[in-house]
Amino acid sequence: MIENKSSIDEIRQRFDKDVERFSNVETGQTATIDAPLAMELIAQAAYRSTKKIQSVLDIGCGAGNNTIKLSSYVSIFDCDLVDLSLPMLKRAQERISEVNSGNIRIFHGDFRSVDLPEQKYDVILAAAVLHHLRDDQDWTSTFRKIYRLTAPGGSAWITDLVSHETAAVHSLMWNRYGEYLCSIGGESYRDKVFGYIDKEDSPRPVTFQLDLLRRVGFSDIELLHKNSCFAAFGAIKAN
Repeated sequence: MIENKSSIDEIRQRFDKDVERFSNVETGQTATIDAPLAMELIAQAAYRSTKKIQSVLDIGCGAGNNTIKLSSYVSIFDCDLVDLSLPMLKRAQERISEVNSGNIRIFHGDFRSVDLPEQKYDVILAAAVLHHLRDDQDWTSTFRKIYRLTAPGGSAWITDLVSHETAAVHSLMWNRYGEYLCSIGGESYRDKVFGYIDKEDSPRPVTFQLDLLRRVGFSDIELLHKNSCFAAFGAIKAN
Protein backbone atom coordinates (compact mmCIF):
# COMPACT_ATOMS: atom_id res chain seq x y z
CA MET A 1 0.00 0.00 0.00
CA ILE A 2 1.21 3.50 -0.85
CA GLU A 3 0.48 4.81 2.63
CA ASN A 4 2.98 2.33 4.09
CA LYS A 5 5.86 3.45 1.87
CA SER A 6 8.89 5.36 3.13
CA SER A 7 8.58 9.11 3.40
CA ILE A 8 10.75 11.43 1.30
CA ASP A 9 12.80 12.22 4.40
CA GLU A 10 13.39 8.52 5.13
CA ILE A 11 14.59 7.97 1.56
CA ARG A 12 16.87 11.01 1.83
CA GLN A 13 18.42 9.72 5.05
CA ARG A 14 19.26 6.37 3.45
CA PHE A 15 21.04 7.99 0.51
CA ASP A 16 22.85 10.51 2.72
CA LYS A 17 24.66 7.54 4.25
CA ASP A 18 25.56 5.87 0.94
CA VAL A 19 27.53 8.47 -0.99
CA GLU A 20 30.75 6.45 -1.26
CA ARG A 21 29.04 3.41 -2.75
CA PHE A 22 27.17 5.45 -5.34
CA SER A 23 30.36 7.28 -6.30
CA ASN A 24 31.56 4.05 -7.89
CA VAL A 25 29.64 2.68 -10.87
CA GLU A 26 30.48 -0.93 -10.04
CA THR A 27 29.50 -0.87 -6.36
CA GLY A 28 26.69 1.68 -6.62
CA GLN A 29 24.72 -0.20 -9.28
CA THR A 30 25.20 -3.80 -8.17
CA ALA A 31 21.49 -4.40 -7.55
CA THR A 32 20.57 -3.12 -11.02
CA ILE A 33 20.68 -5.58 -13.90
CA ASP A 34 22.69 -4.28 -16.89
CA ALA A 35 23.36 -0.93 -15.19
CA PRO A 36 26.57 -0.12 -17.15
CA LEU A 37 24.84 -0.97 -20.44
CA ALA A 38 21.76 1.13 -19.62
CA MET A 39 23.94 4.08 -18.64
CA GLU A 40 25.91 3.80 -21.86
CA LEU A 41 22.76 3.51 -23.97
CA ILE A 42 21.03 6.60 -22.60
CA ALA A 43 24.22 8.65 -22.94
CA GLN A 44 24.68 7.59 -26.57
CA ALA A 45 20.98 8.03 -27.35
CA ALA A 46 20.99 11.51 -25.86
CA TYR A 47 24.10 12.44 -27.84
CA ARG A 48 22.83 11.06 -31.15
CA SER A 49 19.23 12.27 -30.79
CA THR A 50 19.88 15.85 -29.68
CA LYS A 51 21.28 18.35 -32.19
CA LYS A 52 22.83 20.58 -29.56
CA ILE A 53 23.59 19.78 -25.94
CA GLN A 54 24.26 22.99 -24.09
CA SER A 55 22.10 22.49 -21.00
CA VAL A 56 21.45 19.24 -19.10
CA LEU A 57 19.22 18.38 -16.15
CA ASP A 58 20.02 15.30 -14.04
CA ILE A 59 17.03 14.35 -11.86
CA GLY A 60 17.96 12.33 -8.79
CA CYS A 61 21.57 12.66 -9.88
CA GLY A 62 23.08 10.71 -6.98
CA ALA A 63 26.86 10.97 -7.21
CA GLY A 64 26.69 12.10 -10.85
CA ASN A 65 27.46 8.89 -12.74
CA ASN A 66 25.05 9.48 -15.63
CA THR A 67 26.12 13.07 -16.29
CA ILE A 68 29.73 11.93 -16.14
CA LYS A 69 28.96 9.28 -18.76
CA LEU A 70 27.32 11.90 -21.00
CA SER A 71 30.43 14.05 -20.58
CA SER A 72 32.43 11.39 -22.39
CA TYR A 73 30.49 12.37 -25.54
CA VAL A 74 30.01 16.11 -24.92
CA SER A 75 32.74 17.63 -22.77
CA ILE A 76 31.27 21.09 -22.20
CA PHE A 77 27.68 21.78 -21.18
CA ASP A 78 25.91 23.50 -18.32
CA CYS A 79 24.15 21.11 -15.97
CA ASP A 80 21.63 21.41 -13.18
CA LEU A 81 21.67 18.61 -10.62
CA VAL A 82 18.66 17.75 -8.45
CA ASP A 83 18.71 15.31 -5.54
CA LEU A 84 17.17 14.79 -2.11
CA SER A 85 20.61 14.17 -0.62
CA LEU A 86 22.91 17.17 -0.17
CA PRO A 87 26.02 14.97 0.33
CA MET A 88 25.22 13.26 -2.98
CA LEU A 89 24.82 16.62 -4.72
CA LYS A 90 28.13 17.92 -3.43
CA ARG A 91 29.93 14.77 -4.52
CA ALA A 92 28.27 14.89 -7.93
CA GLN A 93 29.26 18.53 -8.40
CA GLU A 94 32.85 17.72 -7.46
CA ARG A 95 33.11 14.69 -9.75
CA ILE A 96 31.40 16.28 -12.75
CA SER A 97 33.57 19.40 -12.53
CA GLU A 98 36.60 17.18 -13.11
CA VAL A 99 35.36 16.16 -16.57
CA ASN A 100 33.08 19.03 -17.63
CA SER A 101 34.05 22.70 -17.71
CA GLY A 102 30.47 23.97 -18.02
CA ASN A 103 28.51 25.70 -15.27
CA ILE A 104 27.23 23.24 -12.63
CA ARG A 105 24.35 24.17 -10.33
CA ILE A 106 22.89 22.04 -7.55
CA PHE A 107 19.27 21.99 -6.37
CA HIS A 108 18.70 20.29 -3.03
CA GLY A 109 15.16 18.96 -2.79
CA ASP A 110 12.34 16.96 -4.32
CA PHE A 111 12.26 17.37 -8.11
CA ARG A 112 8.49 17.70 -8.02
CA SER A 113 8.69 20.92 -6.02
CA VAL A 114 12.03 22.39 -7.18
CA ASP A 115 11.59 25.52 -9.32
CA LEU A 116 13.40 25.02 -12.64
CA PRO A 117 13.31 26.95 -15.94
CA GLU A 118 10.88 25.67 -18.56
CA GLN A 119 11.91 24.67 -22.10
CA LYS A 120 15.58 25.05 -21.14
CA TYR A 121 17.15 21.60 -21.06
CA ASP A 122 18.46 19.97 -24.21
CA VAL A 123 18.85 16.68 -22.34
CA ILE A 124 17.11 15.47 -19.19
CA LEU A 125 18.40 12.36 -17.41
CA ALA A 126 16.42 10.43 -14.79
CA ALA A 127 18.21 7.29 -13.65
CA ALA A 128 16.86 5.05 -10.86
CA VAL A 129 14.68 7.81 -9.42
CA LEU A 130 11.15 7.80 -10.87
CA HIS A 131 10.27 4.49 -9.18
CA HIS A 132 9.87 6.58 -6.01
CA LEU A 133 6.73 8.20 -7.48
CA ARG A 134 3.44 7.01 -6.07
CA ASP A 135 -0.08 7.25 -7.57
CA ASP A 136 -1.22 7.97 -11.15
CA GLN A 137 -1.54 11.70 -10.48
CA ASP A 138 2.03 11.82 -9.17
CA TRP A 139 3.37 10.02 -12.25
CA THR A 140 1.38 12.18 -14.65
CA SER A 141 2.28 15.51 -13.08
CA THR A 142 5.98 14.55 -12.92
CA PHE A 143 6.10 13.50 -16.58
CA ARG A 144 4.29 16.72 -17.54
CA LYS A 145 6.94 18.69 -15.69
CA ILE A 146 9.72 16.81 -17.49
CA TYR A 147 8.07 17.70 -20.80
CA ARG A 148 7.72 21.37 -19.86
CA LEU A 149 11.38 21.59 -18.86
CA THR A 150 12.64 19.96 -22.06
CA ALA A 151 13.75 22.42 -24.75
CA PRO A 152 12.18 22.14 -28.23
CA GLY A 153 14.16 19.48 -30.06
CA GLY A 154 15.52 18.21 -26.73
CA SER A 155 15.23 14.75 -25.25
CA ALA A 156 14.60 12.97 -21.94
CA TRP A 157 16.15 9.61 -21.02
CA ILE A 158 15.20 7.25 -18.21
CA THR A 159 16.67 4.08 -16.73
CA ASP A 160 14.73 2.47 -13.92
CA LEU A 161 13.20 -0.43 -12.08
CA VAL A 162 9.89 -1.38 -13.72
CA SER A 163 6.92 -3.58 -12.97
CA HIS A 164 4.72 -5.39 -15.51
CA GLU A 165 1.14 -5.20 -16.74
CA THR A 166 0.11 -8.78 -15.94
CA ALA A 167 0.57 -10.71 -12.70
CA ALA A 168 1.98 -13.76 -14.50
CA VAL A 169 4.73 -11.86 -16.29
CA HIS A 170 5.47 -9.73 -13.23
CA SER A 171 5.97 -12.89 -11.16
CA LEU A 172 8.19 -14.40 -13.86
CA MET A 173 10.40 -11.32 -14.08
CA TRP A 174 10.51 -10.81 -10.32
CA ASN A 175 11.68 -14.39 -9.87
CA ARG A 176 14.39 -13.84 -12.47
CA TYR A 177 15.49 -10.71 -10.65
CA GLY A 178 15.59 -12.65 -7.39
CA GLU A 179 17.82 -15.26 -9.00
CA TYR A 180 20.15 -12.52 -10.21
CA LEU A 181 20.42 -11.03 -6.72
CA CYS A 182 21.09 -14.45 -5.22
CA SER A 183 23.86 -15.04 -7.75
CA ILE A 184 25.79 -11.97 -6.57
CA GLY A 185 24.99 -11.91 -2.85
CA GLY A 186 22.98 -14.94 -1.79
CA GLU A 187 19.46 -15.15 -0.42
CA SER A 188 20.14 -12.64 2.35
CA TYR A 189 21.14 -10.00 -0.23
CA ARG A 190 18.04 -10.77 -2.30
CA ASP A 191 15.82 -10.37 0.76
CA LYS A 192 17.53 -7.09 1.70
CA VAL A 193 17.01 -5.60 -1.76
CA PHE A 194 13.44 -6.84 -2.00
CA GLY A 195 12.81 -5.39 1.46
CA TYR A 196 13.80 -1.85 0.59
CA ILE A 197 12.02 -2.05 -2.79
CA ASP A 198 8.84 -3.04 -0.96
CA LYS A 199 9.32 -0.20 1.53
CA GLU A 200 10.51 2.60 -0.77
CA ASP A 201 9.46 1.98 -4.35
CA SER A 202 6.34 2.05 -6.54
CA PRO A 203 7.59 1.05 -10.01
CA ARG A 204 5.29 1.13 -13.04
CA PRO A 205 5.42 -0.92 -16.25
CA VAL A 206 7.65 0.41 -19.00
CA THR A 207 4.60 0.27 -21.28
CA PHE A 208 2.75 2.62 -18.91
CA GLN A 209 5.67 5.05 -18.93
CA LEU A 210 6.14 4.99 -22.71
CA ASP A 211 2.43 5.72 -23.17
CA LEU A 212 2.63 8.51 -20.59
CA LEU A 213 5.61 10.14 -22.33
CA ARG A 214 3.60 10.33 -25.54
CA ARG A 215 0.48 11.50 -23.73
CA VAL A 216 2.21 14.46 -22.08
CA GLY A 217 3.46 15.66 -25.47
CA PHE A 218 6.72 14.01 -26.55
CA SER A 219 6.70 13.32 -30.28
CA ASP A 220 9.04 10.31 -30.56
CA ILE A 221 9.42 7.52 -28.00
CA GLU A 222 12.24 4.98 -27.87
CA LEU A 223 12.72 1.77 -25.87
CA LEU A 224 16.46 1.16 -25.75
CA HIS A 225 16.73 -1.93 -23.55
CA LYS A 226 14.79 -4.10 -21.12
CA ASN A 227 16.02 -7.02 -19.03
CA SER A 228 13.86 -8.54 -16.31
CA CYS A 229 12.71 -5.68 -14.05
CA PHE A 230 14.88 -2.91 -15.53
CA ALA A 231 14.52 -0.77 -18.63
CA ALA A 232 16.18 2.11 -20.46
CA PHE A 233 14.01 4.35 -22.64
CA GLY A 234 13.44 7.93 -23.64
CA ALA A 235 11.59 10.52 -25.67
CA ILE A 236 12.25 13.44 -27.99
CA LYS A 237 10.36 16.73 -28.03
CA ALA A 238 9.42 18.25 -31.37
CA ASN A 239 11.00 21.54 -32.38
